[in-house]
Amino acid sequence: MSSIDLTWVIGGPQGGGVETAANIFAGACAGCGLKIFGKREYYSNIKGEHSYFGVRVSDKTIRSNVSGITMLVGYDAETLFRHANEVFDDGAIVYESNLVAMQVDEVPTLDAQFKARLKKYLASKNKPFTIQGLLDESKERGITLYPVSFKEILANLSDETKNPKIRGMFRMQNVLAVSVSIGLLGLPPETLLKSVGSIFSRKADIAEMNKIAANYAYNLATVKYSKFRYQLSQIPKEDHTMLVQGFQSTSLGKIACGCRFQSYYPITPASDESVFLESNEIFEVENNRPGSTLVVQTEDEISAIGMVIGSALTGTRSSTSTSGPGFSLMAEALGWAGINEVPIVVTLYQRSGPSTGLPTRHGQDDLQFAIHAGHGDFPRIVYASGDTEEGFYDTAKCFNFADVYQIPVIHMMDKFIASTVSTVKRFDSTKITIERGKLLEKIGEPGYQRFTPSPDGISPRSRLGLENGIFWNTGDESDEVGHISEDPENRIYKMDKRAHKLEVALEKIPKEDQATNYGISDFCILSWGSTKGPILDALDMLKKEGLDVGFIQIKMLHPFPTQYVQSLLSGVKTIIDIEANQSGQMGSLINEYLNRKVDYYILKYTGRPITCNEVFDSIKKIIENKAEKKQVLTYGV
Repeated sequence: MSSIDLTWVIGGPQGGGVETAANIFAGACAGCGLKIFGKREYYSNIKGEHSYFGVRVSDKTIRSNVSGITMLVGYDAETLFRHANEVFDDGAIVYESNLVAMQVDEVPTLDAQFKARLKKYLASKNKPFTIQGLLDESKERGITLYPVSFKEILANLSDETKNPKIRGMFRMQNVLAVSVSIGLLGLPPETLLKSVGSIFSRKADIAEMNKIAANYAYNLATVKYSKFRYQLSQIPKEDHTMLVQGFQSTSLGKIACGCRFQSYYPITPASDESVFLESNEIFEVENNRPGSTLVVQTEDEISAIGMVIGSALTGTRSSTSTSGPGFSLMAEALGWAGINEVPIVVTLYQRSGPSTGLPTRHGQDDLQFAIHAGHGDFPRIVYASGDTEEGFYDTAKCFNFADVYQIPVIHMMDKFIASTVSTVKRFDSTKITIERGKLLEKIGEPGYQRFTPSPDGISPRSRLGLENGIFWNTGDESDEVGHISEDPENRIYKMDKRAHKLEVALEKIPKEDQATNYGISDFCILSWGSTKGPILDALDMLKKEGLDVGFIQIKMLHPFPTQYVQSLLSGVKTIIDIEANQSGQMGSLINEYLNRKVDYYILKYTGRPITCNEVFDSIKKIIENKAEKKQVLTYGV
């Protein structure tokens, strides 16, 4: 049997059920044992603007999106106008047949720049500026067209079921669209119906109605149309796998590692994590004992981080989750936690800036900001996860780092990971260890000093309310007890004490937790965060062509693991930096700490994720000596 690897994309107006349809499709495929990598893109409004969701499906491990679409499903004009050109020449378009006369200028949500590019393209093909013109051009390229009248299906379904309400349920077009496409792709109907039932499981009557609609549309597709040239088939399902969205990984990681307080102010894309925690506040821990995480929505991010600090002072594992603009507001309080050696975790879901920037789009723009946020010198660990699975286990590591070294830890995630739906190995909570460091359970005698000298710079930590454990905190510099002090010798002691923690962290944190070595070669990629998936998929593609390229994923970005990375790069001739920002922020760290310059930059800052094809093409140009020093990726423009 030939291998399966196709990308299915559905689009529609924001609030029109695009995500629901994609989750039905992904669930149906995953239920057949297939691997999933899905990604949602949407505008920063509540309703009306264009939203689309791409789901890559394979019978092999996949970690990223690809450049291009195998099957496009559009029940609105904008989806067709925006994405028809991305469909592969042997691909397919499933579309609402009543839209063919729609003109480019009749779609108010298409921006002027895009309209100009689209008209220029259609004019170059001698096609009218209509859906029909675009479809004609697609057909000439070899694309198979499947016209469907979703409104007619609703009308027929209404008559057959004697339910007049269905005739006007245009929102159900999303379920009809996904059902038609699954029929064309050859998946069994029972896996579709099971996925529909799962998505609407909390509303039995709605679930039943959608199952009827899904079954009708599926049967229509199998009877009316010829099967699409690419078919999906059921394969043996791997044990201990699950379909999970990126933000759920850090949420589950926080539950598993003992985080019992989370504050947040709503902000895209971080809010999803806190909302998930809110919906799972009560859970079962060891020995059938109920546990809970207190989740508080605050009036702003300043209050959010203040609450986290207050909670942490009680000895409770505490965190907040935010994005760039919210993290900006947290900077002053972050310094307060730093000077008072309070262990907190900030989960930073990056998006495109500056300012509000592209509030619902992807970016790795905040690395240097996270390292330097807050005035003055104080230690913090900045740690980056590369995918959903790492998000779960790294969350626990970040809490351990915070507790052991008594410092703020900034856990770098991003919108790409947050919005990703993928099949992963079931998270194993038994692999998580909880290290509370020098947190005291009791203090026998009075006279406790919170900041007493210690060879490793880490003093035994009391908690609020602990008998004989009274301590003082202030935003000013303080002495060993915590009282304000401006003495110069004390200042040297306290600054050096805090800074020494990072030296100890570099010595004690396992090297494999600081950076992951995926192989070394003359050409070696250095990168961080969510570029991991596209890079690994691209490396597999390069290997098939006999090209060997190395990859080092930097996970601990501050303090930078200089000696370890230098040892890995000892024989490397060419360093390639791949990031989703404009300035090559990690490249600056490489230039600073490794005493050598980055040879090539591969950067993307359109707000859209990097695809494996883009990485593959860019690396190949470098190997063939055909690349500029800086390559800017643009797929999705």
